[in-house]
Amino acid sequence: MLFVTLVLLLAAVDLGLKWLIERQEAETFPRPLEHTNKKIMLYQNHNAGFPFGFLEKYGELVRVFPLVVISALGGVLGYLIPRRGHIGEKLGLAVILGGALSNLYDRYVRRYVVDYFSVQIGALKKVVFNLGDIFVFLGTGILLFLEIWTEIREKFHNR
Repeated sequence: MLFVTLVLLLAAVDLGLKWLIERQEAETFPRPLEHTNKKIMLYQNHNAGFPFGFLEKYGELVRVFPLVVISALGGVLGYLIPRRGHIGEKLGLAVILGGALSNLYDRYVRRYVVDYFSVQIGALKKVVFNLGDIFVFLGTGILLFLEIWTEIREKFHNR
């Protein structure tokens, strides 16, 4: 139940931030986020496609493909939850699903994903994303780290 709660909490936080951004006048964007010394800019972007607007003219594909992937990941998490251990895998999947569900909600309800901030460092200055994107990236990083850690342990254990 803990991991399902985490999924819902993360999705709710991102959806709440998107709701706050959408309630504001479009003319007030972009603007710096207070107390960040202009290192984080706020935007009110609407992305009808995949990242960077890729395939935005194929709305049905942009909605159905993530639904299939999220369903598969949810199935894996559902399989792992009742089993002992696998805490890292459960955490990684829950974090991914929290962000993915928020963006999926946007795709089906709004017909676009709300992206709302950019970090003003190097190449990231040109990228506007949302907290859900960060959750997907973070969860993927957790799973990648666990896989690399397992490989390293097995290599040294088999010597």
